[in-house]
Amino acid sequence: MSQPPQPGPDRNDDRRHRRSRSGTEPVTARSDLWLRTLLSSVGVPFFAAAAALFAWWAAASDSHSTPSDRVLTVLAALCAALALIAAVDLLVLRRRRAQERQRRRR
Repeated sequence: MSQPPQPGPDRNDDRRHRRSRSGTEPVTARSDLWLRTLLSSVGVPFFAAAAALFAWWAAASDSHSTPSDRVLTVLAALCAALALIAAVDLLVLRRRRAQERQRRRR
């Protein structure tokens, strides 16, 4: 069996700030924070607008229309939940970037 890659000398300081490894993930694995930021930044307004649209459509429809007002209400709630998740992700990413800046200053 091959050994997992060892961290480089510049990563040793960073290891004390991170959780200990619990599986077989690569030692140098990192989340693409900029891609997550982009997706969340696009997701918040998109899902918020979709939730508002579905809520308006549900309020304007009657019980005999297709799709039903219940389906539209569920879609509005789902879009609102996705917008909330994307907004929370943006807050987490903002905190991580602030922590990273603080570590670089030390």
